[in-house]
Amino acid sequence: MLKKALIVDDSTVMRMMLKRILRKNGFEVIGEADNGLMGVEKYRELNPDLVTLDITMPVMDGLTALKEIMKINRGANVVMVSAMGQQWFVDEALNYGAKGYLVKPFREENVLKVLNGI
Repeated sequence: MLKKALIVDDSTVMRMMLKRILRKNGFEVIGEADNGLMGVEKYRELNPDLVTLDITMPVMDGLTALKEIMKINRGANVVMVSAMGQQWFVDEALNYGAKGYLVKPFREENVLKVLNGI
């Protein structure tokens, strides 16, 4: 079971929502980042079991961050977070090794369904 999570999203509100859902369901949120570059650095530093990674972020976008995380660990459990209408990016992320995706705005049952499927 995945237990330690890193949340990477430039939206403070989205990070708070995900953190609440994850903690409520037995995850320990061990880190947060508000851009892809910081997310990659935190991944390297914290070695989480799970990463939720937004696609659209400043400094380094989620696809680029995903590629960097996969260079560090090909088996990383990364779930992409996307807004409606970003299907191409989601497909690309799955091709690069993401284990699943969540569409904003998310509902708790959808988050759990994706995470339990990893």
